[in-house]
Amino acid sequence: MANKRLLNMQASDFLSFSPMELKQAILASEGRTIMAECVSTDQQQYLGGVTNAEIERAAGADLILFNALDVFDPYIAGVPDEIDENPVVWIKKAIGRAVGCNLEPVDQDANMMEAKTEIPVGRRVSPKTLERANELGLDFICLTGNPGTGVSNHAIEDAIKLAKRHFNGLLIAGKMHGAGVDEPVMNLQIAKHFVELGIDMLLVPAPYTVPYFQETDLREIVDYVRSRNQGKSIEEKVLVLTANGTSQDSSDVDTIKKIGLASKAAGADVQHIGDSFNGICVPENVFALGQAIRGRRHQLIMLSRSVIR
Repeated sequence: MANKRLLNMQASDFLSFSPMELKQAILASEGRTIMAECVSTDQQQYLGGVTNAEIERAAGADLILFNALDVFDPYIAGVPDEIDENPVVWIKKAIGRAVGCNLEPVDQDANMMEAKTEIPVGRRVSPKTLERANELGLDFICLTGNPGTGVSNHAIEDAIKLAKRHFNGLLIAGKMHGAGVDEPVMNLQIAKHFVELGIDMLLVPAPYTVPYFQETDLREIVDYVRSRNQGKSIEEKVLVLTANGTSQDSSDVDTIKKIGLASKAAGADVQHIGDSFNGICVPENVFALGQAIRGRRHQLIMLSRSVIR
């Protein structure tokens, strides 16, 4: 599968790639990769008889990011009860796509702006959850925070160091919103700290999704990352992921397109779209984002390729 763009990948490619092959495939797709986030609980299942991940894949998602997945109890609503394998493996086969999950670096000493939300140990970063992520077959993890969880940038730095020792897949890190902590969400200084620790993908807010973060802020970070990437191997290069994770993933289609085009123009390699519509991204918005950043031809090809290819 060497030197294959993600745009040209089939289900069999996604099931057999190495982490660095996936990373190279994303880079080669020149800003036309979509990561859609979804929640796996019964209470946030969008439609009966099908997983949220399958819906997002059918709408145009290339990468699926599970949110609030307890890796010690990895239940995914809609996965058949009678399967003999863990639900992550089943999902990967069912959608023919790469799958990851959030793990949250909670800072017990964070300066909170709101009441703190406690989360299970299976959602927090630790050597055991990272090793369990390997056992489940997750292709990537995202070190980030949900609203009110007290995830700080300092805690993310510590988590990156831990994940480098315990996780085998791609490592994504950054905040898409404040997670309840009174600190800047992202700036060039924060980006430099994360990048120099050796992550695979830097998560930053998409323009217009958090206050004080515009296209110029994103471009400053992307210019730094691209300059640093020059002459480095794919293992050392860092990709940039822009996250629409502050409920604007359920905005009108025109807003989705504006955010998507602004992110692409500033240099994003991957565009994330969140799960605020009861645990899923509205399917028409995943589709609209794909239409905007890769056009109808690639959009329809990605949607149409069968998982048996």
